[in-house]
Amino acid sequence: MKTRAAMACGAVLLALFAGACDSDTGEPQADPIGTVKKPIKLTFMAYGPDEEVAAMQSTVDQFNKEHPTTKVTLEPAKDADEVIDRLQAKNPPDVYLLSQRDLAEVSKQGLNQPVEELLDSRGVDFGDFYKRDAVDAFAIDRRLQCMPYGVSPMVMYYNTNLIDWEAMKEQGLDSPASHAAWTLDQFNAAAEFASNRPGAKGVYIEPTLEGIAPFVYSGGGQLFDDQRQPTTLTLSEESSRGALLRTMDILRTDKLTLTPRQLRKESALDRFKKGKLGMIAGYRTLVPELRKTPSLSFDVMPMPMLDTGTTVGDVSGLCISAQPASVSAAAEFLVDTISTESVERVAEAGYLVPSNNEVAEDKAFLQPDQLPAHAEVFNRTVRDIVQPPLLDSWSDLEKAVHAPLYKMFYNRLLDLEDLTDAIDEASKPVLENQQEPSATPTG
Repeated sequence: MKTRAAMACGAVLLALFAGACDSDTGEPQADPIGTVKKPIKLTFMAYGPDEEVAAMQSTVDQFNKEHPTTKVTLEPAKDADEVIDRLQAKNPPDVYLLSQRDLAEVSKQGLNQPVEELLDSRGVDFGDFYKRDAVDAFAIDRRLQCMPYGVSPMVMYYNTNLIDWEAMKEQGLDSPASHAAWTLDQFNAAAEFASNRPGAKGVYIEPTLEGIAPFVYSGGGQLFDDQRQPTTLTLSEESSRGALLRTMDILRTDKLTLTPRQLRKESALDRFKKGKLGMIAGYRTLVPELRKTPSLSFDVMPMPMLDTGTTVGDVSGLCISAQPASVSAAAEFLVDTISTESVERVAEAGYLVPSNNEVAEDKAFLQPDQLPAHAEVFNRTVRDIVQPPLLDSWSDLEKAVHAPLYKMFYNRLLDLEDLTDAIDEASKPVLENQQEPSATPTG
């Protein structure tokens, strides 16, 4: 996206006059200008593991050093929910990290302002430097609501001691030719190969909508009846049910998967760390935690393919509040935070899959001297992410369908028709109570 004169002019006017408005007259006031003695004070709220937040603090410190007329204070949040709570309180942060799943709620309540003109006027090139899918995820009515920061696809982690592709090939077992893609049959063969080890199980997939979504989409099914304003889940439709049937043939096999009793004794992640589980699905945030187990050797594959390569993603963006202390100062900080140098500092902590392509393709992210050996899988799989509709609350939907979805995984007898009907019915009260979308997602 190239800078356009008209857009730049609009952005300049916005920076000058889009500050706080007089509550009585409604007339715009000039955007405050900071000085060295009296700098503009901004708050930046972000969440994540301690190491990642510490890396963000280093980018804030560097920005403050290079911009003495602005003073940014990082306010760590324990999670994405705390960010929403602060945004709805009296003193919201000026700039904040937002999960894409909360974008609908934030946009509807007017807690942010579109950023494309502010960034475009400051020379940010959206064309080749940022992942297109991540940009689309934060666009509503063709306006960029927040700048994409991280875009982590769900991938399949596997223990390379329990699953050895070369050993499988020597035994004539179906195994993938590369780390670019693999089939559901190859996934099944890998789970069986791992479970042949004493005390080991083949695979764990969390019994949630998020857990089954890649399989449903890959098999030609859909989760929702409408991408803009869904009213029900559609797991009972023939294509979705067919994809689930193929998947559950594997995920319900006692020899391959963990039972509820085993999970109560020890989590799937702890079993994976101890070399007692062949595969577990997850995002990039698992990498630093797995690296802390010296005896664990692991790598990553895309999610297995039924018909097409698909997955889901954990996408985050940087947003500017509706009324920051200074629009122009907030925009300058945002530009600095998404710069290559700043993103590199955060990517080196190991948790972030940057939407900045330059960093994502460099050693700061790929970290070739550390596990996983095929970190490029994260970059390659971004294009396969299917974004869900913008919902007011994804967690409410997961809670509503938990009981029948759990039965799908663990009931002794599988009545897929009744269970998918029950899941769809349970979703309707939640989805029908969604507010009318204020805008249409672009992606």
